[in-house]
Amino acid sequence: MADPYSTLGIARDASDADIKKAYRKLAKVLHPDTNPDNPKAAERFASVTSAYDMLSDKGKRGQFDRGEIDGDGNPTSPFAGMRGGGGFRGASGGGGGGFAGAVDGDLGDIFEGLFGGGFSRRAAPLAKGANVNYRLAVPFVDAAAMRAQRITLQDGKTIDLKIPAGVENGTQVRLAGKGQPGNGGNGDAIVTIEVGSHRFFTRDGDNVRLDLPVTLAEAVLGAKVKVPTVDGPVMLGIPKGATSGKTLRLKGKGFAGKSGARGDQLVTLMIDLPTEDAALIQFAESWQDSRNPRADIGV
Repeated sequence: MADPYSTLGIARDASDADIKKAYRKLAKVLHPDTNPDNPKAAERFASVTSAYDMLSDKGKRGQFDRGEIDGDGNPTSPFAGMRGGGGFRGASGGGGGGFAGAVDGDLGDIFEGLFGGGFSRRAAPLAKGANVNYRLAVPFVDAAAMRAQRITLQDGKTIDLKIPAGVENGTQVRLAGKGQPGNGGNGDAIVTIEVGSHRFFTRDGDNVRLDLPVTLAEAVLGAKVKVPTVDGPVMLGIPKGATSGKTLRLKGKGFAGKSGARGDQLVTLMIDLPTEDAALIQFAESWQDSRNPRADIGV
């Protein structure tokens, strides 16, 4: 049985104003509407409300102070509550325990003052079961293409989890009712996604970047080459006279943003020269290029 004074954190000689002030402070923090996923807060809210019900009722407070009822409002002995005429009066003043009684209007005023009328007085809801946390590693290409991922829950059941638009490391997906059971219903499953790295793709916001090796002939003469994307290979046109560092764009081959629209794949050309190629060495020795390709950087 709880001591209502201890529950509210007040002294036994606290005034009515002190009682109301202590309750207002606790109710603002513990109210179920501000803690929808915290069953312990709901339980404490019920306790402090019960304590306030008792101490704000002068009759009940007197009975508790005299030892006639306990902290739950129950008689402490078969003779508790007996008065001169021999009639028995229950500890709640005729209505039993709980949150109902003469202080309902006062509590309504308190909640209106606390929350601007946005919350109604009500009994604390039954506690839901606890949430269960999972971590899900998602391959880079699957995250970009939003491919569903199979996950096994603690009860052994498997589901295909839909990857949300705008996914990134730390994105959380809530699966309602897939947590621990409770009197007020099941809790939820909270899945935290970890997007894996890739050996040649990198992420740049909603875009995907790729350094693409090309031959000297492909760069000089132009060509159609196969390029990997998160959706599978596609053909990309290399323009004539392309140089290393030139970036080409493949529309819609990136990650889906929060709006659902996908970013692009940015392909940076990297001319790959063979080593010890006699024909290429002979060509370079006979070819004259009078330009200074470093003029733009001041050397």
